[in-house]
Amino acid sequence: MAKALLVIDMLNDFLAADGALSIGDSTQIISNVAKRIDEWRAGGHPVIYIMDRHLPQDEEFNMFPPHCLAGEPGAEVVPELAPQEKELKIYKRRYSAFFGTDLDLTLRELGVTELELVGVCTQICVLYTAADARMLNYQVTVRKDCVASFDTQAHEFALKEMESTLGVKVI
Repeated sequence: MAKALLVIDMLNDFLAADGALSIGDSTQIISNVAKRIDEWRAGGHPVIYIMDRHLPQDEEFNMFPPHCLAGEPGAEVVPELAPQEKELKIYKRRYSAFFGTDLDLTLRELGVTELELVGVCTQICVLYTAADARMLNYQVTVRKDCVASFDTQAHEFALKEMESTLGVKVI
């Protein structure tokens, strides 16, 4: 059973203190995710970066301030978690990493059936990526210490929803 780590939106606009949608103090999640990335790399498993990348006229900006604009520094992975040369990057314009991307095709070509999700924001991109992954029959694990949000209540709700409704293994 092949597995992959999806590093979701660990981008400057979410993690930098002055980011457009900053989660606040991101020191701990960056450190925790860095450890997971190192463990996955050491195990020889794929690490795939999922990256929010919006156009200026994106409809999402009716709900959230403009963020992660294509070509802007806010849309780049924080330096502490920089992808290695051959690691894949999947760009998305919606909450789910599967919607409108070739993520499913990429995973199937790699023989992946099991995913671990890390990143931000728990109740938005992590939750909707987990939902689509489960609809596509992937086994999904989420580590509580490797996901975060700007909204603590929504974060907790999303963890419960992933576990109780989607069958995600939350540890």
